[in-house]
Amino acid sequence: MQAGIVGLPNVGKSTLFNALTAAGAEAANYPFATIEPNVGIVSVPDERLEQLQLVIDTKKVIPAAVEIVDIAGLVRGASEGEGLGNQFLGHIRSVDAVLHVVRCFDSDDITHVEGDVDPRRDIETIETELILADLAVADRRRDRLAKAVRVGDKEAALGLDVTDRLIASLNEGIPARAVTFTAEERATLWDSQLITMKPVLYVCNVDEAGLGGNEHTAVVEAIAAEQGAGCIILCAQAEADIAELPEEERSEFLAELGLEEPGLAVLARAAYSLLGLETYFTAGEKEIRAWTVKAKTKAPQAAGVIHSDFERGFIRAEVYRIDDMLALGSEVALKAAGKLRVEGKDYTVADGDVMHFRFNV
Repeated sequence: MQAGIVGLPNVGKSTLFNALTAAGAEAANYPFATIEPNVGIVSVPDERLEQLQLVIDTKKVIPAAVEIVDIAGLVRGASEGEGLGNQFLGHIRSVDAVLHVVRCFDSDDITHVEGDVDPRRDIETIETELILADLAVADRRRDRLAKAVRVGDKEAALGLDVTDRLIASLNEGIPARAVTFTAEERATLWDSQLITMKPVLYVCNVDEAGLGGNEHTAVVEAIAAEQGAGCIILCAQAEADIAELPEEERSEFLAELGLEEPGLAVLARAAYSLLGLETYFTAGEKEIRAWTVKAKTKAPQAAGVIHSDFERGFIRAEVYRIDDMLALGSEVALKAAGKLRVEGKDYTVADGDVMHFRFNV
């Protein structure tokens, strides 16, 4: 699953990406320092892995991960090709969720493409370009469906009706994610890769003085609340500095900043949640590992995340909760207490399940 970092040029996207992935993406004080998208894999911090390790002697621990894509800055007119905009918008279409970085700090040393810091204007600029890009896609889709309806394609009729409603909303400046569709109607749009259909997390990039919030972050938080979107505050430069420190020095630096954990940990978990993901675990002598599934996934499909054979030959799953293992200390004790369950194909995996799959191919 991918989350794409978007925003205007010079708002801190690549600095944030560097901190997230230690990939060394270029961070420069001029527009379009990023041309091709940078891609990195980010571990999702989860204290439950360490808790499991306390009671299960294992050789390695593998956390869940989210793929982060750093997409070049968008500018006014991007939907019409300004600043190589069409190329960048194409990169956004391939991700599953959007991390919208908004500059929430003042600085004479870092150029703002609009001349000054104004989070509401900046958000509206990006949102407008994304809506215009989706509108172009929807218009082409409508032409194709209208032709199909004229030759008697009954299935195309629903798609045409949905597309007409979508176009009307986009023309009013309403993003696709804010339009009410039934599950069936939404399914007709799945192949359009609508950018404004994707969930959004606003990332307020502040300086160190703004970590507790400021007038700019208050604006972004209000917009996020209006939209039902997520919002977090972090200092991308501080996060990049933390990422470069030896492990033993990080806690001291965090304390100086008044933070209990790096903002990146908050961001990774927020992105994971934004994508509608949950975690189940496998645990044994070789490894303790977090596996990623969509919410409400059934046991056979969860097994298939490990290997397709597990899903194809699924028999049952042996399941327990981490809290029960921590309290009782062993699988033997879990069985004796009736806390080790056997679940079948209809079982819906819950976040925090520890699972062992039985299968036969």
